[in-house]
Amino acid sequence: MSRIAKHPIAIPAGVEAKLSGKSLTVKGKKGELKLEISNDISAEVKDGQITLKKANASRHAVKMWGTTASLVRGMIVGVTEGYTKRLVIEGVGFRAQLQGKELVLQIGFSHDVRYKVPTGIEIKVPKPTEIEVSGIDKQKVGQVAAEIYLMKRPEPYKGKGINYEGRRILRKEGKKK
Repeated sequence: MSRIAKHPIAIPAGVEAKLSGKSLTVKGKKGELKLEISNDISAEVKDGQITLKKANASRHAVKMWGTTASLVRGMIVGVTEGYTKRLVIEGVGFRAQLQGKELVLQIGFSHDVRYKVPTGIEIKVPKPTEIEVSGIDKQKVGQVAAEIYLMKRPEPYKGKGINYEGRRILRKEGKKK
């Protein structure tokens, strides 16, 4: 049984939550997010709190109860603070730059790799070897960061490629003579 969903979710000041049917809308200073709640979960918004309950005793309802609670908490954090993922580029001559709504990467291929920035996501390049992906939707931010990471994953011998900030690369020893 979920322990996350047992407790009501507090709605902080400056955040507005509305429930219409099975659609929960959370609005804050950074933007607005929507979530379609499963039919196995019943939700209630009152007194500055969101309360989630299982509509029936099925296994799916138990699973979705905790998942929905985590998604709602993530939505509240997203509209108040937002989410950020940082990527670091390692390698001689590897760099990134923004050209309008496109991220242009020079990562060792014969051509520049262009990545169109999706709506709702903001990409910054503070240094040519750093990329900052930010937005209010946690899933979207993670997906965009993963797509950029997969363009040139760090290789284990020299560590060249695009990596998440703070993530360690398991290095391998090269050939011995």
